[in-house]
Amino acid sequence: MSPRSDPPDTLLLDEMFSPLIAASLVARGIDCQAVAAQPALRSLDDHDVLETALGEGRILVTNNVVDFEILRRRREAEGRPVPGFVYTSDGRFPRDRAFVGRLVAALEDVARRHVARAYGGVVWLAPIEDR
Repeated sequence: MSPRSDPPDTLLLDEMFSPLIAASLVARGIDCQAVAAQPALRSLDDHDVLETALGEGRILVTNNVVDFEILRRRREAEGRPVPGFVYTSDGRFPRDRAFVGRLVAALEDVARRHVARAYGGVVWLAPIEDR
């Protein structure tokens, strides 16, 4: 899939991701916000974070797959809208020295290529070197 010329997807990073990751993405031209950087969002439960992503038209990036997948499936079964999701894992993105750089590169790539939207709204993030 080649990069598209339209603007990249906008992202919302769930609370487990540092605001530094969002700042790195913004520096690369990706509209990205971090829950951890916004006091009003930090206090929200998962349902409200999902609603925020949906209301702002953002793809929700989370490592909390179990909880968000329950919410996503329930909403789909009810015929209610859901945001796009990018799921991550510590197995694919171990929290070592290369973590932030690898995660930022992979998120920039999927945002520019609209991968979550292209694959039905859900994508498991993989490091660039694994593709």
